Amino acid sequence: MAEGIMEVTTATWDKEVLGSDGLVMVDFWAIWCGPCRMIAPAIEELAKEYAGKLKVAKLNTDDNPDVASRYKIMGIPTIMFFKSGEKVDQVVGAVPKGQLKAKIDAFLGS
Repeated sequence: MAEGIMEVTTATWDKEVLGSDGLVMVDFWAIWCGPCRMIAPAIEELAKEYAGKLKVAKLNTDDNPDVASRYKIMGIPTIMFFKSGEKVDQVVGAVPKGQLKAKIDAFLGS
């Protein structure tokens, strides 16, 4: 896993995502997913840029299907934002880094 990004699993989901006080961005992905690989560098850059302000996590949907189904993930990559344990937004597909950055800035500013 890249610097500043943590791997979350079914076992660690509640503690690391739902139990976090601040903003958490979760990348739902799979190894076989081409668009997931396309967006990965942007996720890594955002993790470095927002170190200390944003927790960035990745969840492999193949290895953790119960979490993916709990949040009704139909397509990947899906990027979900959680604030103080509550889902506040999501983006589906390989979106530009600027779009994710704008959402992060909005959540951190509010």
